[in-house]
Amino acid sequence: MPLADHLRELRNRLAKGVLAILVVTIVAAFFYRDIVNFITEPVLDEIGCHQSFGELAKAKNVHCAHITVSGLLAPFTLALKVALMAGVVLASPVWLYQLWAFVAPGLHRNEKKYAYAFVAFGFPLFLGGGYLAFHVLPTTARVMIDLTPSGAENLLPLDDLLDLVTRMIVVFGLAFEMPLLLVMLNLTGVLSGRRMLGWWRGMVVGITAFAAVATPSPDPMTMLALAAPIWALYFIAVAIALINDQRRDRRAAKGPADDEASELDLTPEDIGEIEAVSASRTLPEQAGADRVNGYDDIT
Repeated sequence: MPLADHLRELRNRLAKGVLAILVVTIVAAFFYRDIVNFITEPVLDEIGCHQSFGELAKAKNVHCAHITVSGLLAPFTLALKVALMAGVVLASPVWLYQLWAFVAPGLHRNEKKYAYAFVAFGFPLFLGGGYLAFHVLPTTARVMIDLTPSGAENLLPLDDLLDLVTRMIVVFGLAFEMPLLLVMLNLTGVLSGRRMLGWWRGMVVGITAFAAVATPSPDPMTMLALAAPIWALYFIAVAIALINDQRRDRRAAKGPADDEASELDLTPEDIGEIEAVSASRTLPEQAGADRVNGYDDIT
């Protein structure tokens, strides 16, 4: 299509995606309290100063946090933030489909196959990382709160808590996508499995450093909770890449299939050699008055 038609299609698909997010955001605004409770309940059960836990905390001399909302406009801003976040997440099938529908016509068949595989495995991996963060965060919060000096009270703004939970889920989810990206690079021939295996020491150290930075808690168990699954996924990706390399080598040794074109030999040759070969392939001269240099006048 012409450029103007591409831009018009992009505008229409972006409008559909934004409209879906807007509709879901409006619906989620009516249930924002339930969404906030669902996101923050595991953390608040661990560190919140609710009545039963507050009495238990005083008896055991442990710390808890008072959840606060400061400012007159803070509740409205909080509701808007939660509703918009829910809209983006719950409307993701719609805007992801619009994005795919815009890109897919320009892809080859094998590229579409890889894209389908990336989405099929990428979404569960992201959910797995978010699920892990959702269950690790209460322990992280407990370790952080226990660092509070004696006699001090913890005031935890609710919007800061939501930002922390969201950031942890996104970071854990994206971290789980790294092995999938390596496999896709191997399938496209950009990265070999042997090279990936040679990086294992650096990858282990790098993943550990990333887990230490990504988790806000100094607790080593929380860091290992993020690093260990990514280590396992990395070595699984290496094993898949090595198997795929062996399959590619066997296919190359067999040569092209019946329905595949063989590779063209584009190696340049000397012109003198080509002329010599052409001269050796010419027909021998034949005697006769109607022939010139061995050929008749029609030839």
